[in-house]
Amino acid sequence: MPYRRPVPAEESVPSPGDDSGRGAGARPVPGHDPRVQWVVSLAVVVAGILTIRPMGFSGRGLAVALLFAVNSAALLARRLPEHRVSPRLALVWLTLGVVAAAALIGLSSSGTGYLFAFFIAGHIGYRLETRPALVLAGLCSLLCGAVLYLRLGPGHELLPWMLGVAAGAPVVIGIVNRSQRQAVRAAIEAAESAERAARAEARTAVLTERGRIARDVHDVLAHSLAGINMQLELADALIDTGDLEKVREAHSKAHGLVKESLKQAQWTVHALREDALPLRETLTAMLASSGHRDALTVTGTVREVPAQAVQHLLRIAQEALTNAARHAPGGAVAMELAFAPASTALRIRNRPATRRAAPGTGSGMGLIGMRERVALLGGTLAAGPVTEGPHQGDWQVEAVIPQ
Repeated sequence: MPYRRPVPAEESVPSPGDDSGRGAGARPVPGHDPRVQWVVSLAVVVAGILTIRPMGFSGRGLAVALLFAVNSAALLARRLPEHRVSPRLALVWLTLGVVAAAALIGLSSSGTGYLFAFFIAGHIGYRLETRPALVLAGLCSLLCGAVLYLRLGPGHELLPWMLGVAAGAPVVIGIVNRSQRQAVRAAIEAAESAERAARAEARTAVLTERGRIARDVHDVLAHSLAGINMQLELADALIDTGDLEKVREAHSKAHGLVKESLKQAQWTVHALREDALPLRETLTAMLASSGHRDALTVTGTVREVPAQAVQHLLRIAQEALTNAARHAPGGAVAMELAFAPASTALRIRNRPATRRAAPGTGSGMGLIGMRERVALLGGTLAAGPVTEGPHQGDWQVEAVIPQ
């Protein structure tokens, strides 16, 4: 199932320092219910409508009404997402809200106006960085405390001036909420990153497995069918010569290749099912079925080889034997399985052909597949003619797998 980021949703925390602002496309923070923010903000506005006096269309009533409208707008603007409001604009809007809240406390004859200053101060800590938030909260406390202490308007009769000084205290709640939100977001982003990495790793594993299956199918079908086809073509060509004995021999080899293909198909099924085949016994059986008995030599201290390494070594041996039968028919084949302290090596050598090879070329994928198999195990593969020593003139394939 493809990975999909959730649709952006508003987020908030139920406190004076709550906020809906968030980056575009970010996941909502668990436990933050935006409905609580709306309920609290609307409750403050409704309480102001019902209690703040005087409100009218002239004189002090008009001034109070305008200040109430500005405070309500500043409070409800907390719902604006952060990515839609620049930090500078947020600073201007919140400063205007603080000044309007302090003026409303002084001009109105109700203490309800204090709630605007209280909740706006909380949001200052949530929306702004710590330093400007503390400065603006200090300005809020200074203005509200000064209005009440200096008795600028009728509001001072209802509220003590110390309460005005405490108007900026909710900034601490806002700062704490902002820190928590950032920590939760960081955890969510880390989880998303880990999820994406896991999906990418899984996809890479699937592609690697597909490549392995493709190599196995190539080893079994392409080479086996190619050998059978060569024998049948040879039989067709011999029919015209009237040499029935050679025709029977070609057909017999074709039948032998069919049986060999069935065995190889069984080996491939075992490999795809991750069944661990015994390495030495399977190599011996492969050589015998190819007409090369007692051709396996084992050197070093025998130890158990990991199942994955066994699978790849068997496929490499199968590829090498098939190539030897195709390109050097009649040539003797020798195989050596060498156990060293830090590696396991498999060498397959074949002598030059003793009879004419059938025309045609392979797919060119065999050697590539062998190199891919060894690379998956962190080993090396060398293939080419032997240029010196007692086996000079032979063709050798050597795969070395680290222990």
